[in-house]
Amino acid sequence: MTDLQGQRIVSQLDPDGTLTVSLEDFTLPAPEGRQVVIRVEATPINPSDLGLLFGPADIEKAEFSPGRIVAKMPDPAVRAMAARHGAAMPVGNEGAGTVVAAGDAPEAQALLGKRVTCFPGGMYATLAVADAAMCLELPEGVTAEQGASAFVNPLTALSFTETMRHLGHNALVHTAAASNLGQMLVKICQADGIPLVNIVRNDAQVAILKGIGAEHVVDSSKATFLDDLAAAIGATKATMAFDAIGGGKLVSQILTVMEQVANSGAAYSRYGSNSPKHAFIYGALDLSPTVLTRNFGFSWDVSGWLLTPWMGKLGAEVVEKMRSRVMAELTTTFASSYKARVTLDQALTKEAALEYNARRTGEKYLITP
Repeated sequence: MTDLQGQRIVSQLDPDGTLTVSLEDFTLPAPEGRQVVIRVEATPINPSDLGLLFGPADIEKAEFSPGRIVAKMPDPAVRAMAARHGAAMPVGNEGAGTVVAAGDAPEAQALLGKRVTCFPGGMYATLAVADAAMCLELPEGVTAEQGASAFVNPLTALSFTETMRHLGHNALVHTAAASNLGQMLVKICQADGIPLVNIVRNDAQVAILKGIGAEHVVDSSKATFLDDLAAAIGATKATMAFDAIGGGKLVSQILTVMEQVANSGAAYSRYGSNSPKHAFIYGALDLSPTVLTRNFGFSWDVSGWLLTPWMGKLGAEVVEKMRSRVMAELTTTFASSYKARVTLDQALTKEAALEYNARRTGEKYLITP
């Protein structure tokens, strides 16, 4: 079998702070063993991809030319990312397409000609290589577009509820809740009987979630936000939050309200309630510092949350159960919607890059190479 020729998007950060995102030609050697080569048909632009693609670089002031973006990275980020200096890194965590070449292992050969979804990295490309064991064959009639987002958002949403159970909590608060991921979480919690408080930022997002049956939706832009949040947390008794925002004071506000609800009617203690409160920060829609005003007692935790390490903690049996559920509900619970579809070239135009890098709820992009 001969080598295969393709194109892909790579992101390179140089020591002087120059970030170059470009479309390059590349060669894939013939697959070996369990490897398969996938002709990529659809791959989403997730916030986790943008971290590698652009990070905190100033894209608004970038120089755009066909198939190329050159921007400046802030000095603190340049220092923090020293390990990637000079490396042209392929981008794109997940996607779907057709297997066009396979190694000689039986599990790889069995996928030849099949449409699969996978999570191998390097998916912003015409061709990608993956281990056959990490590929899931899409059900008959399911398109590549429908299967492109089968890993990051679905497994994240399911892992939120499994993390909740693992740590002994019973109800959740979720921010930026009108996103594709947030809508999936609403449907999961409805099906599984988990009380859920959804925090959004405007009336349109409230309408989106109410339209799919969400019971507790709170608008952080309203003057009544804290009172509304207290009512929702009081009704659900939520003691765990998953925050996609990261910066600002929202996590602190959530913990404060959880403590107020826990203390309602209780005897005074200068140490606060014994109710455990845990906020996980899993996103960075706001890159400013996380501000905590510690008026929520001493029984609390704030920590980061990342999908892959948590799947390791949850264990192979739970992960396999989650993967099976995603495949069974791919076009219902775990369906994704997209604002626009772009080719690899179009993804590097100024118009598209400024749009998808804004990370606005409901404006997700899909690359169709």
